[in-house]
Amino acid sequence: MALLVGTSGWQYKHWRGVLYPEGVPQRLWLETYAAEFSTVESNNAFYRLPSLESFASWRDRTPGGFVMAVKASRFLTHIKRLADPEEPVRRLMGAAAGLKDKLGPILLQLPPTLKVDPGRLDRCLGCFPAGVRVAVEPRHESWWTEEVRAILTAHAAALCWGDRLGRPQAPFWRTAGWGYVRLHEGSAGWAYGDTALRTWARRVREAGWPDAYVYFNNDPGGAAVRNARRFARLA
Repeated sequence: MALLVGTSGWQYKHWRGVLYPEGVPQRLWLETYAAEFSTVESNNAFYRLPSLESFASWRDRTPGGFVMAVKASRFLTHIKRLADPEEPVRRLMGAAAGLKDKLGPILLQLPPTLKVDPGRLDRCLGCFPAGVRVAVEPRHESWWTEEVRAILTAHAAALCWGDRLGRPQAPFWRTAGWGYVRLHEGSAGWAYGDTALRTWARRVREAGWPDAYVYFNNDPGGAAVRNARRFARLA
């Protein structure tokens, strides 16, 4: 099993002294991050899509085998709400192509107010080029239907398994031959304790995926860094 563990983003000033030694300039943070972790989830594309050149620079600055997942633009997921996805997906993939072989999954995080719309989901997933891995993170309970599960499976798109304060945020559906996990907030001041980390490590192992991506999104206080380190050892 190829298990890639990292964090959601890397440009956090409060990680100084946790991941980034004092004196290391911000322009070298990605290199410092990639020396320890094999993957990262790029969140900044959600707010403002980086240029092709930016993605290419990140590829050049990271070692062989490094993988960058990309969170899709909020224009597609939150403003368009998956409607008319062709142009936003084309623009996203055109820029992310700068990563070349280091491009990991594309994450579609849906707004919590977006109720189930199987047609929009099917159309959106159909816009991505063959071979591109897409993970979907719905955040409204109306999405947990067999129709949605079938659409994800048909497109080999992974349902994102998530957690917040010890509560799973989605059913444990295996809709693709790979897995995607986002751990948002532990119960101990954002951090996850060993019991929770062991539980998630067991879930990932028992899922039987050949490849799994696990990202910690609990960045306050450097909790994501510490939890990712500990999870990698436990898993």
